[in-house]
Amino acid sequence: MKKYSQERKDMILQLVATGKPVAEISREYGIAEQTIYKWKKSNTPVTGSSLTPAQIKQMEKEMTRLRQENEILKKANGYIHEVNLYSKILFIENESNEYPTRMLLRVMEVAPSTYYKELKHTPSQRELENERIDKAILSIYTDSKKRYGAWKIHHQLIEQGFDLSIKRVQKRMRLLGIHSITVKKYHPTKASKERVEERTNLLNQDFSTTSINQKWAADITYISTAKDGWTYLASVIDLYSKKIIGYTYAKQMTTEIVMNALESAIQNQQPTDGLIIQTDLGSQYTSSDFEEAMRTNKITHSYSRKGTPYDNSCIESFHAALKKEEVYQTTYHSYEEAKLELFQYIEGWYNRKRIHGAIGYLTPQQAEDQARQHAQ
Repeated sequence: MKKYSQERKDMILQLVATGKPVAEISREYGIAEQTIYKWKKSNTPVTGSSLTPAQIKQMEKEMTRLRQENEILKKANGYIHEVNLYSKILFIENESNEYPTRMLLRVMEVAPSTYYKELKHTPSQRELENERIDKAILSIYTDSKKRYGAWKIHHQLIEQGFDLSIKRVQKRMRLLGIHSITVKKYHPTKASKERVEERTNLLNQDFSTTSINQKWAADITYISTAKDGWTYLASVIDLYSKKIIGYTYAKQMTTEIVMNALESAIQNQQPTDGLIIQTDLGSQYTSSDFEEAMRTNKITHSYSRKGTPYDNSCIESFHAALKKEEVYQTTYHSYEEAKLELFQYIEGWYNRKRIHGAIGYLTPQQAEDQARQHAQ
């Protein structure tokens, strides 16, 4: 039976508390529904209530309405004021099976008369085909939270059975007024942090692998919050699958956070001998505690050279994607709020949903699963 950390349980229960369906959480995070219900039951306090049944029913109705409107706003983020009427109507049609049409019209700021007038229009065959493509594009784009550009959307459309060129996808996206929030590839810059003396760089920018748990990389990135100031995310990535296999988020940048991230990766992956991990020369990674952990777990430590960020570009590229796709798109009011959002991004999106061209347009989880199957 698979074991889950208390922190992971807490994150899942926070998602349950937001009103998100357990079935959806189960699909997104790969945890059985009955397991989530078991956690929920064991963490539900017994409380009394002085409210009447009618008041409780009305409160539940209002909470449902607010939750649905909030879900629509999140899905339609950027559509309400930035995208043309045609896109709004397509969005409403796509979501009309899940939410009341009147609610969608109100949230999307579309007059009912305008909407129903558009529905009465008799489209040509070409218009019908474009509408089908546009709906699929918007669905993929919305599901990716605006993170996918034309190439990844095109790949997803082909997977769904569409027969169209990348140029047509690009044209439809221009007409819809949508584009990826990731506007450029990651280009590392020289770090300004103080470094210790040079140490052995075994990888020397050779990131090639034939399976999982051969080469890992680790690094720390900074994340700002309004209430708690700077916070820190320490991550470990597998260079074969591109999966974030361990991470720790904390208010202080200490050796403990890189140790916890490493321990999490080891517990999750159970690597065998021969593993190499690449890090920079930061004090956390050159500490005696971290070096002892390397020896204890029979992991070989490789170090980036001073002023050569490409030596650890795999993990830095992940942090760049995290910043562009998640961190720079919102304002975190507190450490606790950021922690839940980062959990959803890493566990629910990056590892399990985000496809990567470098691994054949698979998700990191799919790449890992295939590697484990081939190893059997």
